Amino acid sequence: KVNMPESMNTKTPLIITAAIAALIGALSGALAASLISGAAQSSLFLSQSLMGETVLSEREVDREIIELIEEETATIAVVERVTPAVVSVVIEVPRGNLLPNGFDPFSFSQELHDESSVNELIEIGGGTGFFVSSDGYIITNKHVVSDSSAKFTVITNDGAELPALLVASDAFFDIAILKVEGDAFPTVSFGDSDAIKIGQTVIAIGNTLSEFRNTVTKGVVSGINRRIVAGDGFGESDVIEGAIQTDAAINPGNSGGPLINLLGNVIGVNTAVSFEGESIGFAIPVNDVKKIVDDIRTHGRIIRPWLGVRYVILDEFIAEQEGLEYEQGALIVAGAYGQSEAVFAGSPADNAGLQEGDIILSIDGKEITSNATLAKIIQDYFPGDEIKLMIAREDEIFPVNVQLAELDSDIINQ
Repeated sequence: KVNMPESMNTKTPLIITAAIAALIGALSGALAASLISGAAQSSLFLSQSLMGETVLSEREVDREIIELIEEETATIAVVERVTPAVVSVVIEVPRGNLLPNGFDPFSFSQELHDESSVNELIEIGGGTGFFVSSDGYIITNKHVVSDSSAKFTVITNDGAELPALLVASDAFFDIAILKVEGDAFPTVSFGDSDAIKIGQTVIAIGNTLSEFRNTVTKGVVSGINRRIVAGDGFGESDVIEGAIQTDAAINPGNSGGPLINLLGNVIGVNTAVSFEGESIGFAIPVNDVKKIVDDIRTHGRIIRPWLGVRYVILDEFIAEQEGLEYEQGALIVAGAYGQSEAVFAGSPADNAGLQEGDIILSIDGKEITSNATLAKIIQDYFPGDEIKLMIAREDEIFPVNVQLAELDSDIINQ
Protein backbone atom coordinates (compact mmCIF):
# COMPACT_ATOMS: atom_id res chain seq x y z
CA LYS A 1 0.00 0.00 0.00
CA VAL A 2 1.39 3.37 -0.99
CA ASN A 3 1.33 6.02 1.74
CA MET A 4 0.40 9.36 0.26
CA PRO A 5 0.78 12.73 2.04
CA GLU A 6 -2.49 14.29 3.17
CA SER A 7 -2.00 17.22 0.86
CA MET A 8 0.22 17.80 -2.13
CA ASN A 9 1.21 21.14 -3.56
CA THR A 10 0.27 20.48 -7.17
CA LYS A 11 1.27 23.21 -9.55
CA THR A 12 -0.31 23.79 -12.92
CA PRO A 13 2.27 23.88 -15.69
CA LEU A 14 2.67 27.39 -16.99
CA ILE A 15 2.56 28.19 -20.67
CA ILE A 16 5.50 30.31 -21.64
CA THR A 17 6.22 31.84 -25.06
CA ALA A 18 9.35 33.59 -26.14
CA ALA A 19 10.24 35.14 -29.47
CA ILE A 20 13.75 34.32 -30.58
CA ALA A 21 15.28 36.11 -33.55
CA ALA A 22 18.38 34.83 -35.27
CA LEU A 23 20.27 35.93 -38.33
CA ILE A 24 20.89 33.02 -40.65
CA GLY A 25 23.41 34.27 -43.20
CA ALA A 26 23.35 37.30 -45.40
CA LEU A 27 20.70 35.96 -47.81
CA SER A 28 18.42 34.27 -45.31
CA GLY A 29 16.80 37.24 -43.59
CA ALA A 30 15.25 37.06 -40.15
CA LEU A 31 13.33 33.93 -39.14
CA ALA A 32 11.01 34.04 -36.10
CA ALA A 33 10.45 31.00 -33.94
CA SER A 34 8.18 30.48 -30.93
CA LEU A 35 8.79 28.11 -28.11
CA ILE A 36 6.18 26.74 -25.71
CA SER A 37 6.65 24.50 -22.71
CA GLY A 38 4.49 21.66 -21.40
CA ALA A 39 1.83 19.50 -23.02
CA ALA A 40 0.25 22.45 -24.83
CA GLN A 41 3.19 22.73 -27.24
CA SER A 42 1.85 20.43 -29.92
CA SER A 43 -1.65 21.89 -29.82
CA LEU A 44 -0.61 25.56 -30.04
CA PHE A 45 2.22 25.55 -32.55
CA LEU A 46 3.22 23.58 -35.58
CA SER A 47 6.88 23.71 -36.57
CA GLN A 48 7.57 26.64 -38.83
CA SER A 49 8.16 25.50 -42.38
CA LEU A 50 11.38 26.07 -44.25
CA MET A 51 9.56 28.65 -46.36
CA GLY A 52 9.06 30.82 -43.29
CA GLU A 53 5.22 30.52 -43.26
CA THR A 54 3.58 31.45 -39.94
CA VAL A 55 1.03 28.77 -38.92
CA LEU A 56 -0.73 30.62 -36.09
CA SER A 57 -0.98 34.33 -35.52
CA GLU A 58 -0.26 35.86 -32.13
CA ARG A 59 -3.99 36.48 -31.63
CA GLU A 60 -4.80 32.86 -32.45
CA VAL A 61 -2.17 31.67 -29.99
CA ASP A 62 -3.63 33.89 -27.27
CA ARG A 63 -7.10 32.50 -27.94
CA GLU A 64 -5.82 28.90 -27.75
CA ILE A 65 -4.10 29.64 -24.44
CA ILE A 66 -7.26 31.23 -23.03
CA GLU A 67 -9.34 28.20 -24.09
CA LEU A 68 -6.91 25.81 -22.41
CA ILE A 69 -6.92 27.85 -19.20
CA GLU A 70 -10.72 28.08 -19.25
CA GLU A 71 -11.09 24.30 -19.67
CA GLU A 72 -8.61 23.60 -16.89
CA THR A 73 -10.37 26.07 -14.61
CA ALA A 74 -13.73 24.46 -15.43
CA THR A 75 -12.32 21.00 -14.69
CA ILE A 76 -11.02 22.05 -11.28
CA ALA A 77 -14.29 23.82 -10.45
CA VAL A 78 -16.57 20.87 -11.28
CA VAL A 79 -14.33 18.39 -9.44
CA GLU A 80 -14.43 20.58 -6.34
CA ARG A 81 -18.21 20.85 -6.65
CA VAL A 82 -18.98 17.13 -7.22
CA THR A 83 -16.33 15.40 -5.09
CA PRO A 84 -18.05 16.09 -1.72
CA ALA A 85 -21.04 14.00 -2.94
CA VAL A 86 -18.88 11.00 -3.93
CA VAL A 87 -18.38 8.15 -1.48
CA SER A 88 -16.27 5.02 -1.29
CA VAL A 89 -18.16 1.77 -0.71
CA VAL A 90 -16.44 -0.86 1.43
CA ILE A 91 -17.62 -4.50 1.34
CA GLU A 92 -16.91 -6.80 4.28
CA VAL A 93 -17.97 -10.39 4.98
CA PRO A 94 -17.44 -12.71 7.97
CA ARG A 95 -14.23 -14.69 7.66
CA GLY A 96 -16.31 -17.84 8.00
CA ASN A 97 -18.01 -17.08 4.67
CA LEU A 98 -14.74 -17.17 2.79
CA LEU A 99 -13.73 -20.80 3.40
CA PRO A 100 -15.25 -23.82 5.15
CA ASN A 101 -14.94 -23.60 8.95
CA GLY A 102 -13.63 -20.07 8.60
CA PHE A 103 -10.13 -21.39 7.87
CA ASP A 104 -7.78 -18.82 6.37
CA PRO A 105 -4.71 -20.55 4.88
CA PHE A 106 -2.71 -17.33 5.23
CA SER A 107 -3.27 -17.15 8.99
CA PHE A 108 -1.38 -20.13 10.39
CA SER A 109 -2.24 -19.42 14.03
CA GLN A 110 -5.98 -19.37 13.49
CA GLU A 111 -8.10 -22.01 15.20
CA LEU A 112 -10.60 -23.76 12.92
CA HIS A 113 -13.45 -23.46 15.41
CA ASP A 114 -12.56 -20.12 16.97
CA GLU A 115 -15.95 -18.35 16.84
CA SER A 116 -14.46 -14.87 17.12
CA SER A 117 -12.18 -15.57 14.15
CA VAL A 118 -15.04 -17.01 12.11
CA ASN A 119 -17.20 -13.93 12.69
CA GLU A 120 -14.42 -11.44 12.14
CA LEU A 121 -15.25 -9.12 9.23
CA ILE A 122 -12.83 -9.22 6.33
CA GLU A 123 -12.77 -6.54 3.65
CA ILE A 124 -13.17 -8.26 0.27
CA GLY A 125 -13.58 -5.34 -2.07
CA GLY A 126 -14.96 -1.92 -2.70
CA GLY A 127 -16.54 0.45 -5.15
CA THR A 128 -17.84 3.95 -5.48
CA GLY A 129 -21.19 5.71 -5.08
CA PHE A 130 -22.65 9.19 -4.93
CA PHE A 131 -25.42 10.91 -3.00
CA VAL A 132 -28.57 11.66 -4.99
CA SER A 133 -30.57 13.00 -2.03
CA SER A 134 -29.66 15.00 1.04
CA ASP A 135 -31.29 12.39 3.29
CA GLY A 136 -28.80 9.68 2.41
CA TYR A 137 -29.76 7.81 -0.78
CA ILE A 138 -26.69 6.68 -2.73
CA ILE A 139 -26.39 5.32 -6.27
CA THR A 140 -23.82 2.61 -6.97
CA ASN A 141 -23.49 -0.46 -9.20
CA LYS A 142 -25.47 -3.61 -8.49
CA HIS A 143 -22.37 -5.77 -8.94
CA VAL A 144 -20.59 -3.78 -6.20
CA VAL A 145 -23.19 -4.79 -3.58
CA SER A 146 -24.31 -8.15 -4.96
CA ASP A 147 -23.23 -10.21 -1.92
CA SER A 148 -26.32 -10.44 0.30
CA SER A 149 -24.23 -11.64 3.27
CA ALA A 150 -21.91 -8.62 3.16
CA LYS A 151 -21.78 -5.58 5.39
CA PHE A 152 -21.62 -2.29 3.48
CA THR A 153 -19.92 0.84 4.75
CA VAL A 154 -19.59 4.13 2.92
CA ILE A 155 -16.75 6.54 3.52
CA THR A 156 -17.64 10.14 2.75
CA ASN A 157 -15.29 12.69 1.26
CA ASP A 158 -14.57 14.11 4.72
CA GLY A 159 -13.65 10.67 6.08
CA ALA A 160 -16.83 9.76 7.98
CA GLU A 161 -17.59 6.01 7.98
CA LEU A 162 -21.32 5.25 7.82
CA PRO A 163 -23.08 1.85 7.80
CA ALA A 164 -25.19 1.49 4.67
CA LEU A 165 -28.35 -0.51 3.94
CA LEU A 166 -29.02 -1.99 0.51
CA VAL A 167 -32.44 -0.60 -0.45
CA ALA A 168 -32.89 -1.96 -3.98
CA SER A 169 -31.12 -3.52 -6.95
CA ASP A 170 -32.35 -3.03 -10.47
CA ALA A 171 -33.02 -6.16 -12.48
CA PHE A 172 -32.24 -4.63 -15.88
CA PHE A 173 -29.45 -2.15 -15.23
CA ASP A 174 -26.33 -2.62 -13.15
CA ILE A 175 -27.66 -0.12 -10.59
CA ALA A 176 -28.32 -0.40 -6.84
CA ILE A 177 -29.37 2.08 -4.17
CA LEU A 178 -27.87 2.29 -0.68
CA LYS A 179 -29.20 4.32 2.24
CA VAL A 180 -27.32 5.82 5.15
CA GLU A 181 -28.79 7.59 8.16
CA GLY A 182 -28.38 11.33 8.33
CA ASP A 183 -29.32 14.50 6.51
CA ALA A 184 -27.80 17.53 4.79
CA PHE A 185 -25.55 15.33 2.65
CA PRO A 186 -24.11 17.05 -0.44
CA THR A 187 -25.73 15.80 -3.65
CA VAL A 188 -24.97 15.68 -7.37
CA SER A 189 -27.06 17.25 -10.10
CA PHE A 190 -28.23 15.18 -13.08
CA GLY A 191 -27.55 16.10 -16.70
CA ASP A 192 -29.23 14.80 -19.86
CA SER A 193 -27.43 11.74 -21.21
CA ASP A 194 -29.47 11.91 -24.44
CA ALA A 195 -27.78 15.23 -25.24
CA ILE A 196 -24.15 14.08 -24.99
CA LYS A 197 -21.91 14.30 -28.04
CA ILE A 198 -19.00 12.14 -29.13
CA GLY A 199 -15.80 14.01 -28.37
CA GLN A 200 -17.10 16.07 -25.46
CA THR A 201 -14.96 16.22 -22.33
CA VAL A 202 -15.97 14.05 -19.37
CA ILE A 203 -14.55 13.45 -15.90
CA ALA A 204 -14.72 10.25 -13.83
CA ILE A 205 -14.39 10.20 -10.05
CA GLY A 206 -13.95 6.96 -8.14
CA ASN A 207 -12.36 4.80 -5.46
CA THR A 208 -9.62 3.50 -7.73
CA LEU A 209 -8.42 -0.03 -6.91
CA SER A 210 -10.57 0.26 -3.74
CA GLU A 211 -7.62 2.11 -2.23
CA PHE A 212 -7.23 5.58 -3.72
CA ARG A 213 -10.41 7.42 -2.81
CA ASN A 214 -11.91 10.05 -5.11
CA THR A 215 -9.37 9.62 -7.86
CA VAL A 216 -10.10 11.95 -10.79
CA THR A 217 -9.54 11.01 -14.44
CA LYS A 218 -10.43 12.94 -17.55
CA GLY A 219 -11.20 12.02 -21.14
CA VAL A 220 -13.82 12.28 -23.82
CA VAL A 221 -16.98 10.48 -24.86
CA SER A 222 -15.63 7.89 -27.31
CA GLY A 223 -18.96 6.39 -28.32
CA ILE A 224 -22.64 6.22 -27.46
CA ASN A 225 -25.41 3.61 -27.60
CA ARG A 226 -23.01 0.71 -26.99
CA ARG A 227 -24.52 -2.65 -26.03
CA ILE A 228 -22.16 -4.55 -23.75
CA VAL A 229 -22.19 -7.59 -21.49
CA ALA A 230 -20.38 -6.74 -18.25
CA GLY A 231 -19.32 -9.43 -15.77
CA ASP A 232 -18.07 -9.15 -12.21
CA GLY A 233 -15.51 -11.93 -12.58
CA PHE A 234 -17.55 -14.32 -10.40
CA GLY A 235 -20.00 -15.57 -13.01
CA GLU A 236 -22.55 -12.74 -12.70
CA SER A 237 -23.14 -10.52 -15.73
CA ASP A 238 -25.46 -7.78 -16.92
CA VAL A 239 -26.41 -6.61 -20.39
CA ILE A 240 -26.11 -2.83 -20.53
CA GLU A 241 -28.09 -1.11 -23.26
CA GLY A 242 -27.07 2.24 -24.70
CA ALA A 243 -23.84 2.49 -22.70
CA ILE A 244 -21.58 5.53 -22.93
CA GLN A 245 -18.03 4.66 -24.00
CA THR A 246 -15.22 6.84 -22.66
CA ASP A 247 -11.45 6.91 -22.61
CA ALA A 248 -11.42 8.48 -19.14
CA ALA A 249 -9.63 5.86 -17.05
CA ILE A 250 -12.11 3.61 -15.23
CA ASN A 251 -10.35 1.10 -12.99
CA PRO A 252 -11.54 -1.60 -10.59
CA GLY A 253 -13.06 0.24 -7.64
CA ASN A 254 -14.39 3.05 -9.85
CA SER A 255 -17.61 1.10 -10.39
CA GLY A 256 -20.64 3.10 -9.30
CA GLY A 257 -18.91 6.45 -9.49
CA PRO A 258 -20.17 9.43 -11.47
CA LEU A 259 -19.20 10.39 -15.01
CA ILE A 260 -19.67 14.15 -15.22
CA ASN A 261 -19.52 16.85 -17.90
CA LEU A 262 -17.80 20.22 -17.65
CA LEU A 263 -20.97 21.75 -16.24
CA GLY A 264 -20.60 19.46 -13.23
CA ASN A 265 -23.69 17.40 -14.10
CA VAL A 266 -23.69 13.60 -13.84
CA ILE A 267 -24.33 12.08 -17.26
CA GLY A 268 -23.46 8.46 -16.44
CA VAL A 269 -22.63 5.85 -13.80
CA ASN A 270 -19.23 4.24 -14.39
CA THR A 271 -19.70 0.51 -14.54
CA ALA A 272 -17.27 -1.45 -16.71
CA VAL A 273 -13.85 -1.48 -18.28
CA SER A 274 -12.55 -3.59 -21.14
CA PHE A 275 -9.33 -5.44 -20.37
CA GLU A 276 -8.93 -6.35 -24.07
CA GLY A 277 -7.87 -2.81 -24.99
CA GLU A 278 -6.61 0.40 -23.47
CA SER A 279 -8.76 3.35 -22.38
CA ILE A 280 -12.07 1.64 -23.05
CA GLY A 281 -14.55 2.22 -20.25
CA PHE A 282 -18.33 2.27 -20.12
CA ALA A 283 -20.99 4.10 -18.13
CA ILE A 284 -24.74 3.65 -17.74
CA PRO A 285 -26.60 6.72 -19.10
CA VAL A 286 -27.99 8.78 -16.24
CA ASN A 287 -31.40 9.11 -17.90
CA ASP A 288 -31.87 5.39 -17.17
CA VAL A 289 -31.03 6.06 -13.53
CA LYS A 290 -33.42 8.99 -12.95
CA LYS A 291 -36.52 6.77 -13.01
CA ILE A 292 -34.94 4.37 -10.50
CA VAL A 293 -34.36 7.23 -8.06
CA ASP A 294 -37.91 8.54 -8.57
CA ASP A 295 -39.38 5.05 -8.01
CA ILE A 296 -37.50 4.59 -4.74
CA ARG A 297 -38.50 8.00 -3.43
CA THR A 298 -42.17 7.62 -4.49
CA HIS A 299 -42.89 3.89 -4.12
CA GLY A 300 -40.06 2.53 -2.01
CA ARG A 301 -39.13 0.07 -4.76
CA ILE A 302 -38.03 -0.03 -8.39
CA ILE A 303 -41.00 -0.52 -10.72
CA ARG A 304 -40.31 -2.19 -14.06
CA PRO A 305 -42.71 -3.34 -16.79
CA TRP A 306 -42.32 -7.03 -17.66
CA LEU A 307 -42.96 -9.00 -20.83
CA GLY A 308 -41.36 -12.27 -19.76
CA VAL A 309 -39.08 -13.50 -22.57
CA ARG A 310 -35.41 -14.22 -23.06
CA TYR A 311 -34.08 -13.07 -26.39
CA VAL A 312 -31.15 -12.11 -28.60
CA ILE A 313 -31.12 -9.12 -30.92
CA LEU A 314 -30.79 -10.25 -34.52
CA ASP A 315 -28.21 -8.97 -36.95
CA GLU A 316 -26.91 -10.16 -40.29
CA PHE A 317 -24.42 -12.58 -38.71
CA ILE A 318 -26.90 -14.25 -36.33
CA ALA A 319 -29.56 -14.44 -39.05
CA GLU A 320 -27.12 -16.23 -41.34
CA GLN A 321 -26.00 -18.60 -38.57
CA GLU A 322 -29.58 -19.51 -37.64
CA GLY A 323 -30.86 -19.57 -41.21
CA LEU A 324 -33.40 -16.83 -40.53
CA GLU A 325 -35.07 -14.55 -43.02
CA TYR A 326 -35.02 -11.51 -40.73
CA GLU A 327 -31.87 -9.57 -39.88
CA GLN A 328 -33.47 -7.42 -37.18
CA GLY A 329 -35.85 -8.05 -34.33
CA ALA A 330 -35.71 -9.98 -31.05
CA LEU A 331 -35.42 -13.76 -31.38
CA ILE A 332 -36.97 -15.52 -28.38
CA VAL A 333 -34.48 -18.14 -27.13
CA ALA A 334 -33.85 -20.25 -24.05
CA GLY A 335 -30.92 -19.55 -21.71
CA ALA A 336 -27.50 -21.06 -22.21
CA TYR A 337 -27.51 -24.85 -22.56
CA GLY A 338 -31.31 -24.84 -22.29
CA GLN A 339 -31.14 -24.42 -18.52
CA SER A 340 -33.70 -21.58 -18.47
CA GLU A 341 -36.94 -21.16 -20.37
CA ALA A 342 -37.35 -18.84 -23.34
CA VAL A 343 -40.82 -17.72 -22.22
CA PHE A 344 -41.38 -17.42 -18.46
CA ALA A 345 -44.31 -19.52 -17.26
CA GLY A 346 -47.26 -17.36 -16.26
CA SER A 347 -45.71 -14.21 -17.75
CA PRO A 348 -47.58 -11.74 -20.01
CA ALA A 349 -45.74 -13.26 -22.99
CA ASP A 350 -46.81 -16.76 -21.95
CA ASN A 351 -50.42 -15.68 -21.47
CA ALA A 352 -50.36 -14.12 -24.95
CA GLY A 353 -49.11 -17.36 -26.55
CA LEU A 354 -45.55 -16.34 -27.49
CA GLN A 355 -43.21 -19.25 -28.17
CA GLU A 356 -39.51 -20.01 -28.36
CA GLY A 357 -38.29 -19.24 -31.86
CA ASP A 358 -40.73 -16.37 -32.39
CA ILE A 359 -39.22 -13.12 -33.63
CA ILE A 360 -40.63 -9.90 -32.19
CA LEU A 361 -40.27 -7.41 -35.06
CA SER A 362 -41.80 -4.30 -33.51
CA ILE A 363 -43.70 -2.90 -30.53
CA ASP A 364 -46.51 -0.44 -31.30
CA GLY A 365 -44.92 0.18 -34.69
CA LYS A 366 -41.40 0.80 -33.28
CA GLU A 367 -38.97 -1.53 -35.02
CA ILE A 368 -36.61 -3.52 -32.81
CA THR A 369 -32.97 -2.97 -33.81
CA SER A 370 -29.53 -3.09 -32.23
CA ASN A 371 -29.98 0.54 -31.14
CA ALA A 372 -33.67 0.27 -30.20
CA THR A 373 -33.66 -3.06 -28.38
CA LEU A 374 -36.66 -4.85 -26.90
CA ALA A 375 -35.67 -3.92 -23.33
CA LYS A 376 -35.07 -0.29 -24.25
CA ILE A 377 -38.48 0.09 -25.89
CA ILE A 378 -40.31 -1.76 -23.11
CA GLN A 379 -38.86 0.59 -20.46
CA ASP A 380 -40.92 3.45 -21.90
CA TYR A 381 -44.09 1.70 -20.69
CA PHE A 382 -45.65 1.00 -17.30
CA PRO A 383 -47.07 -2.16 -15.71
CA GLY A 384 -50.65 -2.54 -16.91
CA ASP A 385 -50.03 -0.94 -20.32
CA GLU A 386 -51.21 -2.91 -23.35
CA ILE A 387 -48.76 -3.13 -26.25
CA LYS A 388 -49.06 -4.51 -29.78
CA LEU A 389 -46.28 -6.85 -30.94
CA MET A 390 -45.66 -7.88 -34.55
CA ILE A 391 -44.53 -11.50 -34.46
CA ALA A 392 -42.79 -13.54 -37.16
CA ARG A 393 -43.33 -17.28 -36.73
CA GLU A 394 -42.09 -19.51 -39.52
CA ASP A 395 -43.76 -18.07 -42.66
CA GLU A 396 -46.35 -16.00 -40.80
CA ILE A 397 -46.40 -12.43 -39.53
CA PHE A 398 -49.20 -11.53 -37.15
CA PRO A 399 -50.01 -9.06 -34.36
CA VAL A 400 -50.25 -10.03 -30.68
CA ASN A 401 -51.64 -7.78 -27.95
CA VAL A 402 -49.93 -8.13 -24.57
CA GLN A 403 -50.69 -6.48 -21.23
CA LEU A 404 -47.44 -5.80 -19.37
CA ALA A 405 -47.07 -6.79 -15.71
CA GLU A 406 -44.80 -5.48 -12.96
CA LEU A 407 -41.51 -7.28 -12.73
CA ASP A 408 -40.77 -9.30 -9.61
CA SER A 409 -37.01 -9.09 -9.10
CA ASP A 410 -36.96 -12.70 -7.84
CA ILE A 411 -38.20 -13.89 -11.25
CA ILE A 412 -35.42 -12.30 -13.27
CA ASN A 413 -32.80 -14.15 -11.21
CA GLN A 414 -34.21 -17.57 -12.08
